[in-house]
Formats: sequence, C-alpha cells, structure tokens
Amino acid sequence: MTMLSCLSIESVGVVGSSDVLVLLHGFPTSSYDWYKIWDSLTQRFNRVIALDFLGFGFSDKPRPHRYSIFEQASVVEALVAHLGLSEQRINILSHDYGDTVALELLYRSDHNRSGHIIVNSLCLSNGGIFPETHHPRFLQKVLKDSGFISPVLTRLMNFQLFSRGIKEVFGPYTQPTEAEVWDMWTGIRFNDGNLVMDSLLQYINQRLKHRERWVGALTSTLTPLHMIYGPLDPVNPHPQFLQLYQKLVQRSTVSVLDEHVSHYPQLEDPTGFFNAYLSFINSF
Repeated sequence: MTMLSCLSIESVGVVGSSDVLVLLHGFPTSSYDWYKIWDSLTQRFNRVIALDFLGFGFSDKPRPHRYSIFEQASVVEALVAHLGLSEQRINILSHDYGDTVALELLYRSDHNRSGHIIVNSLCLSNGGIFPETHHPRFLQKVLKDSGFISPVLTRLMNFQLFSRGIKEVFGPYTQPTEAEVWDMWTGIRFNDGNLVMDSLLQYINQRLKHRERWVGALTSTLTPLHMIYGPLDPVNPHPQFLQLYQKLVQRSTVSVLDEHVSHYPQLEDPTGFFNAYLSFINSF
C-alpha cells in the first residue's frame, strides 16, 4: 500500500488560550490562501493549523486517483489525531472547496461517527455549497465532464491560462499581484498538479450527488455557524446564493463584505475578513 502525505502547517499562537483553529482552503489553490490573515489568527488562537489537501499545493498528487470530499475529510481527521487533538473542540474556517470538506466533517461530528473531530464552530466563505446556485467556470466544466479528452486539456494548461482564470474570480479593485498568481501557480505545478485537475474537479459532481447529506448537515446542526461572503463572486452570485443560504440556514449569522470583494475574500479584504471572523468567534 502506498502511503500518501499532505503538507500541514501549524503555529502555536497566543498563550493562555486552548482554542484550536483548522483552516480548509479552496480549489485550485492551497493553504497559501490564508497567508494574509495567518499572523492575526495566531494572536487569537492557541494553535492554528492549515493543510494542503491531497492533490493540492505541496501535498502528494497521486494519479490516477479517485479524489473525493470524503477522503479529504478523513485526511483532516487523521491530521487532528496525529497532532493529539482528538479530544479538543475544533473551530473550522473554510473557503470554497474547503466548505464542502467542512460540511462532511460537520456531518460526521453531529452523527458521532468513529474518528470524528469535535466541531466547536464552523465559518464558511464563498463555497458552492448549493449546486443550484453554483456556477463553475467554463474551464472547470470542460475538465470535469470531458472524459478521455480531459488529460489532454490538463497538459495544455499553462501560467497564462491559469492567470486569466484566477483573475476573473477576484474583484476589479482587489486583483492579486503577479507574484501572488505565480505563488498560486507554483503550488499547482508542484508534482504536476495540473494533471490531476480533472480528477479533483469531480467534487462538483459529488456536491450534487450528496447534496442532501451536506446541506442537511448545515441546516440541522446546533454548532455555531457563520458565513463570510464576498458579494461580487461570479461562482456563487449575489443575491441568489445569499438569499438561498439565509432561507435554508436560518441559525447562521452572515457577514457580507464590501461590494467590490469577490470569490477570494480572505485575500481581497483580509482586514474585513478577519474582523468578521473575530466578531463571530467572540460571539459565543
């Protein structure tokens, strides 16, 4: 059996607190997405933990491989156990793809599944948690559904294509720098990560197939919930996404950031994002 490894990063932060925070990143990037708020988070939490999911960033990228949200949730559980935190109450802050992994962790926690982590709170951000309001980018749709053509397309992916695509999901006044885009691309290209994009993108189909399980976890939980939302997001557009979220998840509080903030709120408005999260985490 081949052992796979995932990159994880941990900071021991503020003394006198036992609070633990786990950060779950989005597609197609990595734990790099949290770098602008990392220091601020370590001033509030005793331990801040981030990982690159399997197939992302500087983690292993096996191929062929059937990547799944269930497997990624199990990776998070294994990491928490490895760090000796199985008995700790864990706060989760997630984005995009990470939102769905977080919902699977929430489902397992609420159903007391073997090996589950104890979810103390969950804050989501700009994830396509509702298939009916989720609008994948054109390239994502092509890659996830093109069968035998997909491996050819992944080999054609280059920095210019990635740069154009990622900039489309940032707001006009909150664009990433060229250096940031290169850093994101470096994480993707590590271990030929572009070649597993089509496999990773099956999460979109998994969201549809397991909607009842994951949306059900969100609507039925008694765990403190929050949503931080960049309203200019073309992937989860305003107002449809927010209206559905507020209708279905009535126990959750919501922070809507500046109207110019798009799909990557923690990178586009790190101060607004952190302040919104701090308000939530201090509210219970």
